Amino acid sequence: MQQPNYKVVETTTVTDETLEEIINTWVGRGWTLDTIHFAMRESSRRPAMAFVLFVRAGDVQSS
Repeated sequence: MQQPNYKVVETTTVTDETLEEIINTWVGRGWTLDTIHFAMRESSRRPAMAFVLFVRAGDVQSS
C-alpha cells in the first residue's frame, strides 16, 4: 500500500505572485496542491504567513 508524502512550504510574503511561484515550482516537481492555510494577525486583515501543502504518492510500504 502506498503512503502519501506531504510537503509543506512556509512563506511570510503572502502575495498572489509569491503563492503562484510556490505552487508552480512544486507542481512542476511532481507534487499536487493539497491546501493553503493562512496565519492571521489580530491587527490586520492580511495574512502574516501562508503554509502551502502538497501531496504525492509515496513508496510502497510493507506492513
